[in-house]
Amino acid sequence: MRLRTLTLALGSGTALLAAGLLPAHASAAASPKSAQEGTVSAADLLAKVTSCAQISNGKYRTDEETSATVPVCGKNGAVFWKADMDIDCDGQRTANCNEDRDPWFQDDTAFHQSDGKALNAETLPYVVVPSTSGIWNYANAGIKGGGVVAVIYGGKVEYAVVGDTGPSQIIGEASYATAKALGIDPDPETGGADSGVTYLLFKNSQVSPIESHSAAVTLGDRLARQFLADN
Repeated sequence: MRLRTLTLALGSGTALLAAGLLPAHASAAASPKSAQEGTVSAADLLAKVTSCAQISNGKYRTDEETSATVPVCGKNGAVFWKADMDIDCDGQRTANCNEDRDPWFQDDTAFHQSDGKALNAETLPYVVVPSTSGIWNYANAGIKGGGVVAVIYGGKVEYAVVGDTGPSQIIGEASYATAKALGIDPDPETGGADSGVTYLLFKNSQVSPIESHSAAVTLGDRLARQFLADN
């Protein structure tokens, strides 16, 4: 879990972009660097989430200082939201996820590997859900730790798991590995995407073990095909 302020986000990204100084690798529109996962296209999934039947009691902010504009939406067999992507580097200490690289680093995640250890944000694609509040209770919506998420950005689908919880009023966050797979700058301090990320969470799903990305892809692809059939 991390709490990133808009001031930091603007200072490291948008302001530099406006000045023409943002490095190419930090662009929110960076090209995906890995192959498409599964058999379902991003376009087919996005075609099913063009409108929102809001299931949250209110809306979320994407950063600490922004206004609340993001609802959680319901579909048959899934919930979704469209937001930005902040980078979560919490969990096991690695070369790129540690106190030196991430000023918000915490050495634990809400959900754990099968051996009891925290998740590894550098190698495991996972998504952060907002902690339970009056806005929304993810558990009541059928969302579990280890549940499958299709993260859609830049014409690509990346399958991830629900791996951590974040601030109760902020939404739009995923692990270092998720961002890297989607071609988003994964730097925990200066990376991320300002917008254009769709998070599609499949209800009552659970990857076992949670740390198996291949299991997430297999289950996610099956659930994505079922989602297209049911919506």
